[in-house]
Amino acid sequence: MSTTLIKAATIVNEGKTFVADVFIKDGIIDKIASSIDTAADTEINAEGLYLVPGMIDDQVHFREPGLTHKADIFTESMAAVAGGITSFMEMPNTVPNTLTQELLADKYAIAEQTSLANYSFYMGASNNNIEEVLKTDPKNVCGIKVFMGSSTGNMLVDNEKTLENIFSKAPILVATHCEDEATIRYNMAAYKEKYGDNITIDMHPLIRSAEACYKSSSLAVELAKKYNTRLHILHISTAKEVALFDNKTPLSEKRITAEACVHHLWFNDTDYATKGNFIKWNPAVKTASDQAGVLQGLLDGHIDVIATDHAPHTIEEKNQAYLQAPSGGPLVQHALPALLEMHLQGKLSLEKIVEKTAHNVAICYQLEKRGFIREGYWADLALVDLNDAWKVTKLNTFYKCGWSPFDGQTFSASITHTFVSGVLAYQKGKFMTNRTGKRLTFNR
Repeated sequence: MSTTLIKAATIVNEGKTFVADVFIKDGIIDKIASSIDTAADTEINAEGLYLVPGMIDDQVHFREPGLTHKADIFTESMAAVAGGITSFMEMPNTVPNTLTQELLADKYAIAEQTSLANYSFYMGASNNNIEEVLKTDPKNVCGIKVFMGSSTGNMLVDNEKTLENIFSKAPILVATHCEDEATIRYNMAAYKEKYGDNITIDMHPLIRSAEACYKSSSLAVELAKKYNTRLHILHISTAKEVALFDNKTPLSEKRITAEACVHHLWFNDTDYATKGNFIKWNPAVKTASDQAGVLQGLLDGHIDVIATDHAPHTIEEKNQAYLQAPSGGPLVQHALPALLEMHLQGKLSLEKIVEKTAHNVAICYQLEKRGFIREGYWADLALVDLNDAWKVTKLNTFYKCGWSPFDGQTFSASITHTFVSGVLAYQKGKFMTNRTGKRLTFNR
């Protein structure tokens, strides 16, 4: 039996902020009270620090198996816990694509041995694997991923009958990447005709346009309403899409939910001039108006959760010309610090950050005993110092790819401690690498 006592933390949880002690026993939050005097194996003085539920990232690409020159489950989960992320849900566009139950089981086996954070993996859908998709166990798999627009990998689902099949029969949450492929191809052809191979990064949001996003998201919502599918649309990047979602129904009753990503909240198309391909994502970072619209959608409840879409590539890959450079970037270590910076800028309250990064993810996915600071729940926690400024450099970045889109950025707040299922996985630059996270389970 191991015990930890966190003393005098300023707890942010379920819309309230208050000072209290937290006693952790065998990985579980045993007691929360104004003062706890029980002896513990480890005692942490958290006076002046904020204690928040660890971020649950519902969209990451950790590149294992098959692409481990970019990243792997060990390195990226290490970066995640350094950033206060205690649980992740990883995408199926690894190599080979996770399109069978056997390949899905292989990824769980790797994570069981190497992941510092708690973990779950999506089952991938393609144009011809519906039988495998339907075998997915709702109790221990986060969801089914459908690429309704091609991105990194070869998992585009563009067959109308297949989409109808998935939306009508899926046993669990369906998470979609929504960009209309025909629109993107048309735009790309037009730009190639005009510019040849000299297309530049600033044209990315015009090729992978707002219209492409809206058209695809609209189709997904239409299908979900037709079949009462439990739909979750990932990385909303346009102001126009926000109106597709409901903010009147309680989250636990919603059948259609939406996610915003940190990069669409932080960057806009003026940043291409300095960041170039290092902020090339699909969907693209768009206008300041879209950026503001997505933030407003978060604040008013049309958009339910915040994630990262962490998707690392090597510096060499990113330094290629626009047409050759892959989309995606590493974010798990710097997502929560960026959100805390937005809080200090007056854009997001701490309570809202906790709601969108932990509580609502747990509700959306029906997670068992995670996402809240409650007695009887797993101790997935992060301690935050709002007055500990630091600058992002290659030396303090833990991604295997060795770079961050936030390189050179000074953040005012730091994550000092991260607890994963009650284990102190990270403390001020040091990691507990001999203990792994746990497989996420779901109340379904």
